[in-house]
Amino acid sequence: MAKLGKRTRAAREQFADKMNVTVEDAVALVKANASAKFDESVEIAMNLGVDPRHADQMVRGKVSLPNGTGKEVRVAVFARGDKAEEAKAAGADIVGAEDLMETVQGGKIDFDRCIATPDMMPVVGRLGKVLGPRNLMPNPKVGTVTMDIKEAVEAAKGGEVQFKVEKAGIIHAGIGKASFDEGKLAENVRAFVDAVSKAKPAGAKGSYLKKVSISSTMGPGVSIDIENATGN
Repeated sequence: MAKLGKRTRAAREQFADKMNVTVEDAVALVKANASAKFDESVEIAMNLGVDPRHADQMVRGKVSLPNGTGKEVRVAVFARGDKAEEAKAAGADIVGAEDLMETVQGGKIDFDRCIATPDMMPVVGRLGKVLGPRNLMPNPKVGTVTMDIKEAVEAAKGGEVQFKVEKAGIIHAGIGKASFDEGKLAENVRAFVDAVSKAKPAGAKGSYLKKVSISSTMGPGVSIDIENATGN
């Protein structure tokens, strides 16, 4: 077994026996142990009682975090004509059509969010094998296939987070930075948990929210009391 460094050992000692704590206590603990030389991201992981292999148990959605993510989001938009100009005016980083498709097919994916107008989906559809595994494929269910390009770009830039359950029944996302004050991080945690809770699929049986935990980029995770996170 690899020998743990002093910083890792110290962090684990701080987290020992601290399980299922309140959102506020979890945030304070994560912030206190985020001692890297950069501003660590704070991430949330949620274990759900679903099997996403079944269509009626798929969980996906979006949430606008009240205090943003602290991360600069690069947005690509597939659009032509006036909608392309609308995207540029709204702050999109990359705008194109067939030319952008060729760039992505060539392996250059220099963006974090992908938006498209409905008429561009025959073009974007050719990129399913490239964008799909990266959770970048535009989808009308989360507002990334739309004619309202301005709103979609501004939402992406303003801290909107998309989520989609993975094969193991886990959702994870960034919900802020360690430099955020505790109150703002706690608000973001509760907003994210609330959005996932409301996205419960019809096919989910038994316990839906099984475990919620947060961590910093370089730190261990701490589990949160689910009732405290949901306000139930």
